[in-house]
Amino acid sequence: MSNPFDEIPVLPVAIPFGLVVFALLLWRLTASRRFSVARAAVAGAVAVYAAGILANTVFPIYRNPPAREESWVPGVVLVPFADYEIADALMNVLVFVPIGILVPLLLARPSWGRALAAVAATSLAIELTQLAVQLPLGGGHIADVSDFICNTAGGMLGYGVFVLLARVPVLARLVDRFRWSEAVPTA
Repeated sequence: MSNPFDEIPVLPVAIPFGLVVFALLLWRLTASRRFSVARAAVAGAVAVYAAGILANTVFPIYRNPPAREESWVPGVVLVPFADYEIADALMNVLVFVPIGILVPLLLARPSWGRALAAVAATSLAIELTQLAVQLPLGGGHIADVSDFICNTAGGMLGYGVFVLLARVPVLARLVDRFRWSEAVPTA
């Protein structure tokens, strides 16, 4: 049975996207003479995470969306938590915990402010991409300020977990092996 909406398949887009992200990160490590297996593992985690986020937040995209009788109104929710379900909030928080852990591994001088900026910028980029693909590409997601808030909270929760774990001496030595720059205290 064929799909009446003619969806663009996600894997032929997400997998190459992840591979490009991975290649660029490996190139950056090699060019800066900071390559190690542990840092390459971080690059791999970032690439898989980025591909997964793309696949789950931008897709489905429809080649032939059904015709609408009313004029198109972008799917944007600007009122926080209006008709927002607890399950959606929890999912958005949990999905962004990994970025809060990955960001301080990549930053030269991680801090709460820098982590917040990186997490918020990533979430904002996702919401704007969802809005941008709605009309021309028939995207199936709604840009929602509640998603932005929950994503950001999840990323900061992840950063908090990272900071706590990095304060345990045994774990701090392990974490230092994965950092992309010299170890610095996280504040």
